Amino acid sequence: MHARPACPSRRSADLAGRAVAISADVPAIFDAPLPPHHKLIGRWVAAREASSGLYTRAAARQHIEGIFNAAVLEILDPIEIADFRVAVILKEGDGTPAIAVICQNLGQIELGWIETGDAPIPWRAAAYRALEQCLGRVLPIFSYEDLFNEISIYYWDGETDDERARQSLIAYHGADADELDELTLPSEMNARRPEWMIKENAAPSARLPSGLRQKLKRFHAAHKAVGSLRPERNAWDFDLEVAYDYIPGIEECSSLPPLTLVPFDHFARELDDVARNGMEMGFMEVAGLCPLRDAHHIDDWFASVRLGAEFLLAAQELIQVDPAKL
Repeated sequence: MHARPACPSRRSADLAGRAVAISADVPAIFDAPLPPHHKLIGRWVAAREASSGLYTRAAARQHIEGIFNAAVLEILDPIEIADFRVAVILKEGDGTPAIAVICQNLGQIELGWIETGDAPIPWRAAAYRALEQCLGRVLPIFSYEDLFNEISIYYWDGETDDERARQSLIAYHGADADELDELTLPSEMNARRPEWMIKENAAPSARLPSGLRQKLKRFHAAHKAVGSLRPERNAWDFDLEVAYDYIPGIEECSSLPPLTLVPFDHFARELDDVARNGMEMGFMEVAGLCPLRDAHHIDDWFASVRLGAEFLLAAQELIQVDPAKL
């Protein structure tokens, strides 16, 4: 899968991210009124500063963005598993600000030793299973089960066993019965999974080396911490109904997230098939969207960003572990 333009959305002030840009609808001329999102974040900045200074409006915008950018980047910069952009956007109608966390990656997450190492299969399967179960808490990501379900709908009219899939290929796709052996069927697709992808191969915690148990313990604890956040103060919560109010055109995007844990080397055709619409219309790349009405809610937002970052760092550590040192 290769990067394509994201789905259409309201132009906004990208107030934090590895690249920062202010769009045309955030005026930069001297003495232009501050828009609502600058005012909201500006109150948060003012509350953090010991002394007050006088700024022109243009200088105030730059100061507000600089403080906010620095605070966000301090948290997100250590994360290598994914790249994020943070944008402050305004709601259609009443202009209520919200902060969106947007994933800028596309394709398979690198799985390191889990995918390419020679550690015992039960260790690799246990680590993969943990990632598969938990990463969706923070990342817009799909699993093998999601891929299988998409392919089932795409090719087999929702069927999941070979015989019914064959009948579907003949009845709905005009396949020749003599050529069915050349087409992908559910059992053939499942058989292509490497052993470390199969959950039944995962070793229970008691049979894992102590080093790996500790990594998994930290990972699950961080996952639980993010899950305990209140949705309305969670930087990583994404409600599509809320997104409709903030991102016009998002309903035209593919429902498929941009990231996957499915290894491309084993499922290139299937991944290309399900990603085709996303390549054309944009992927559902928003990792979280948090509306903000009061400046003091920004501290809650930052606290949730930190918890999400700790979770991703725990995942990163799990992927980058040296099995020989476990």
